[in-house]
Amino acid sequence: MKIVSFNVNGIRAIVKKNFIDDVAILNPDVLCLQETKAMVFQVKETLEPLGGYFIYANEAEKKGYSGTAILTKNKPLSVSYGINSPEHDREGRVICAEYEEFFVVNVYVPNSGSQLLRLDYRQVWDREFCAYLKKLEEKKPIIVCGDFNVAHNSIDLARPKQNYNRSAGFMQEEIDGMNFYNKNRLVDSYRHLYPSEIKYSWWSYRAGARKKNIGWRIDYVLLSENLLERLINAEIHNDIFGSDHCPVSISF
Repeated sequence: MKIVSFNVNGIRAIVKKNFIDDVAILNPDVLCLQETKAMVFQVKETLEPLGGYFIYANEAEKKGYSGTAILTKNKPLSVSYGINSPEHDREGRVICAEYEEFFVVNVYVPNSGSQLLRLDYRQVWDREFCAYLKKLEEKKPIIVCGDFNVAHNSIDLARPKQNYNRSAGFMQEEIDGMNFYNKNRLVDSYRHLYPSEIKYSWWSYRAGARKKNIGWRIDYVLLSENLLERLINAEIHNDIFGSDHCPVSISF
C-alpha cells in the first residue's frame, strides 16, 4: 500500500500543470492533499479527471483558504472532518479516513505566520490535535500525513542558524510541538528509515530557493509505533513540481 501526501498550494492552479500525470505516475492508494484553497464541490469537480478514487474534502469558512482532501481507491469504513473543536475546525484542516486496520489522518497544521501572530494558537493546536490523535489510537493504529509547518531539527532546513527562533517554522515552541508528537509515540517515518539524509519538501518562491535547494522539510508522515514493522519505504519526491511543496510518501 502506498500513501502520498502533497501540499498543492491551490488545487485549481496545480491541475493546470502536470498534477494529473504526476499522480498517475505516483499511483497512490491514498492521496492526502493540503491547502486545496477551494470549496468541497470545487475540489471534487477539479479532481474528477483522475478517476478511480473516492474523493473526500474539507473546506474553510474563509473562501480560497486552507482546505484538505483525501482521495482513496478503497472506500473507507467511515470519514470524519475536523477534531471536534469549533475553535479549530473552521479552517478545514483535518480529514480522517477509517480503514479496517488503521486510521489515515490528513492535516494542514496552522502556520505561525511571518510575524508569529499565530504562534500561541499554534501551540494550543499541537496539544489538542495530539490529544485527538491519541483518542483515535485507542481504537486502532494511525497514520498522520500532512504539512506540519515546522522543521523538526537542524538537519531539516538549509539554514538553521539564520532561522532558529527568528522564523515561523523553526521556533522552539514549534519544535517542542513536534517533540510532543514523538513523545506520544508517533514516529517520523522518513527519519526512522533515514536518520541522516538531507532532503527538503518546501522551498520559498523567492530568490530561486528551489533551484539552489535552499529548502525545509516540513511535510511528514507520522506512524503509530506498532505500524513500523510494516514500513517498507518513505520518500520525498522532490522531482515533482507544481507547488512550493513536493509530495512525500510511505509504502507498507
